[in-house]
Amino acid sequence: MSKKHNFGAGPCILPQEVFEQASKAVLDFNGLSILEVSHRSQDFIDVMEEARENIKKALNVPAGYTVLYLQGGASLGFLMVAMNMMRGTKKAAYLNTGAWSKAAIKEAKIAGVAVTEVASSADKNFNYIPKGFTVGADFDYFHSTSNNTIFGTQLHDIPKVGIPHVCDMSSDFLSRPVNVADFDIIYAGAQKNLGPAGAAVYIVKEEILGKSTYGTIPSYLDLKVHHDKESMFNTPPVFSIYVSMLNLRHLMKNGGVEGMQKRNQAKASLLYSEIDSNPLFEGTTAKEDRSIMNATFVLKDAALEKEFNDMWKAAGIDGLKGHRDVGGYRASMYNALEIGSVQVLVDVMKEFAKKKA
Repeated sequence: MSKKHNFGAGPCILPQEVFEQASKAVLDFNGLSILEVSHRSQDFIDVMEEARENIKKALNVPAGYTVLYLQGGASLGFLMVAMNMMRGTKKAAYLNTGAWSKAAIKEAKIAGVAVTEVASSADKNFNYIPKGFTVGADFDYFHSTSNNTIFGTQLHDIPKVGIPHVCDMSSDFLSRPVNVADFDIIYAGAQKNLGPAGAAVYIVKEEILGKSTYGTIPSYLDLKVHHDKESMFNTPPVFSIYVSMLNLRHLMKNGGVEGMQKRNQAKASLLYSEIDSNPLFEGTTAKEDRSIMNATFVLKDAALEKEFNDMWKAAGIDGLKGHRDVGGYRASMYNALEIGSVQVLVDVMKEFAKKKA
């Protein structure tokens, strides 16, 4: 059976080479399965260290930052970063650009943070990124979400706010270079561009550790605990971290993050060009804020959806249905998706337009 073209927005695809290496390790990882190896063994300690070091190499992480692999995904991170960044004022500024920003705001409030939404795009169903906002100096930190999977928008220009900046980069992590020094915490679920679900990566400025005024942070939620234990406070998600290590190796030998950005831009340009030129379709987001990871679009005539759906499914395309909050279609083009898969989708769109002409 031929492999489908996976445009799904959930767990990412990975390079075929990584799938093959990971499957072999399930059967034999130095005499054991990677699924049963002790996380205290030197074999896995070496994996953890390489996985951490390769993040530093890939993103040119400066001195004074630690890289951690934890569990719970970014959804737990919403609470963790609030607890760890709380200072004297216990106030924080949040940029609200969609569902995941809203979830982060909710958890911060649960932690006791007085949240101010300094800007929001809720007025237009989050189809753009707010600009021109200011952030006062009296906040403990500023929180942003770099890419919005549901609504198809992305922060192309990282705000310079003059206070500690925390960013959820779950859905575009490793897709483009970032200046890590602009942030106090970067956190991301692994399952978009890094590896299988089960792990989350944190890049944390070491000087913020242990300075929270939250009170007694539960041990697992304290980033200093994980830093001191080198991501080994408890049993880590071994398989997810191992596959992430393999994927980072693949990334590094294929042009790194800079090379990945060029490939991702080419994929996005190909699809957005078709969306804009095809008379049957239109994009749902402001053009200047379009995500290179998640392209959202609709048929101008919703009555044609069933026929179009039958065509793209017949072409071996999977996961194209849009989120219920936007409708239409969402093509998620994470790092490992080949441009050939995007071309298949574009060809279907062209053929559909010819058929309806």
